[in-house]
Amino acid sequence: MKKKSNAVPVHYLVQLQNPKAHIYQITLTISQPLDQQTLEMPVWIAGSYMVREFSKQIIAISASQRKQQCAITQTNKSTWVVDCSNQQTLQVIYQVYARDNSVRTAWLDMQRGFLNGTSLLMRAPQLAHQPHYITFESNKSLGNWKLATGLKPLKIDAKGFGQYTAQDYDEFVDCPVEMGDFWSGQFTVRGVTHRFVVAGAPPTMDGERLLQDTQKICETAIRMWHKNGKPPHKNYLFMLNAVSDGYGGLEHRNSTALICKRADLPRKGAIKASDGYITLLGLISHEYFHTWNVKRLRPTEFETYDYAQENYTRLLWFFEGFTSYYDDLIVRRANLITNAQYIQLINKTIHQVFQTPGRHIHTVAQSSFEAWTKYYRADENTPNMTVSYYTKGALIAMCLDLKLQVAGHNLDEVMRALWKKCSAGPMSEQDLLDVLKTLTGHSWKRDIQSWVHSTDELPVLSLLQIHGVQVHHEGEPLAQQLGMRVNESNGIQIKTVLSNSPCEKAGFAPGDEWIGIEITEKKNRVPAMWRISKLDDLLILVGPDHQVTALISRDQKILKLPINLQAPKTKPHIKLSIENISKLESWLVNT
Repeated sequence: MKKKSNAVPVHYLVQLQNPKAHIYQITLTISQPLDQQTLEMPVWIAGSYMVREFSKQIIAISASQRKQQCAITQTNKSTWVVDCSNQQTLQVIYQVYARDNSVRTAWLDMQRGFLNGTSLLMRAPQLAHQPHYITFESNKSLGNWKLATGLKPLKIDAKGFGQYTAQDYDEFVDCPVEMGDFWSGQFTVRGVTHRFVVAGAPPTMDGERLLQDTQKICETAIRMWHKNGKPPHKNYLFMLNAVSDGYGGLEHRNSTALICKRADLPRKGAIKASDGYITLLGLISHEYFHTWNVKRLRPTEFETYDYAQENYTRLLWFFEGFTSYYDDLIVRRANLITNAQYIQLINKTIHQVFQTPGRHIHTVAQSSFEAWTKYYRADENTPNMTVSYYTKGALIAMCLDLKLQVAGHNLDEVMRALWKKCSAGPMSEQDLLDVLKTLTGHSWKRDIQSWVHSTDELPVLSLLQIHGVQVHHEGEPLAQQLGMRVNESNGIQIKTVLSNSPCEKAGFAPGDEWIGIEITEKKNRVPAMWRISKLDDLLILVGPDHQVTALISRDQKILKLPINLQAPKTKPHIKLSIENISKLESWLVNT
């Protein structure tokens, strides 16, 4: 009988080899490799639907057994095969360049370290379902650095460095790591410890307020999903990177990586929450809600991840869109914003959808499927080609919630029923339809078909009016009337030209600089030229009896483009207000 080995099957040693050069060194040890051991570097990270080619940052790779070098053959952009023996432990050493200060990849310098496993840790596919172990080695030159991660600790020091484990590779790379001299605090909800760490926190940050407000968000989310029960995670970690300019988040099963402007953090002594801080609270709420909606309850296509290529689903409108509906709603239910502030946030989402011509040609299901090539590879023409599954998905969730409440139900019931029906695991669109029919007694297939699989307009305005919200129609902003999106910080720079707009018909193009206008009065035909620095100059200089030619700078050439400033408005601008507070609060707080 062969004696069982007590050796760790897969172990990684992560060393902060050269922070000044932004280089990690990884030592991968496999106790019982195959004769021809395959190693793969992921090409994407779950939750961010874009092929990022993490292997491009590998600097060097070598392999050995008992100090004897093994031949390594690269078979494609992200796969290597090591010629080795299955009778000896295999050791693979490689370096990774890490200087992407986002939530998706990895970073290392003298001030901070951060990593996602998909950016640094090669995968042995035949061993992916076995327990994985990792040791983080501290670097004495980095002073008082600490380490925080959602991985299960085995043997660590007071600062968090040492050995951790995960049940398989999926869990392993779903627990990012924050390192540095960060601020840290914690709170408990339903017996679950929640830790919050902030890198780059200024001395003016009100850490206590951040903890208190985040705790309210977590309590509200857990109550929505489980009423009086406990959440599925045994601990949770918020990792926030505060920078001069940045925003974003990425969800994980028991943690999240966030990035925000330092100016958006709560400040000591400030009573009123800034708009930036309200946005940050919405981000915190969004990523925490993902703990249930996409990390556990998830598309059937994501039952297992294929890290070597795109993983397609048509359900991002549900998993990102519904989460986008609940993020600000939970902030409101936690009493961190007022009804009026919440209505303003809804107003903003409606504008983002209504001002996107792509919604007329691309369904939100198509948008979900093509996220890899359209949403995550956006360019100046993206608004004309597609619609965001975040914003339109949020409005679909709102329409469903408001229509359910007319029938005496609500979306919270649907989410809890889906959690139960799908055993907190893979779900399909049919599961949603089944739950809706069971709950209400009738089919919702026609509604979902219209809202999700067609380009029909959503009944969001009529449903809001039923629930105490008044809809006002105003004139559109000038940029929207003309059909452009601009940057006016240094002159008028054209970023996007919208389909079927006066600007498109005149021949404007992204990248143009609008430097002036030539005005001709219809009566005397005497032209006058004016330099303009902002769009509002048009309101001062151009009257109803004037014909206008735009003076455009394109590739150093000056072009004259006649434009019709009196073109029909494409759609009235929407402004929401509260009409019936009782009806509104019945919707907002009803769980």
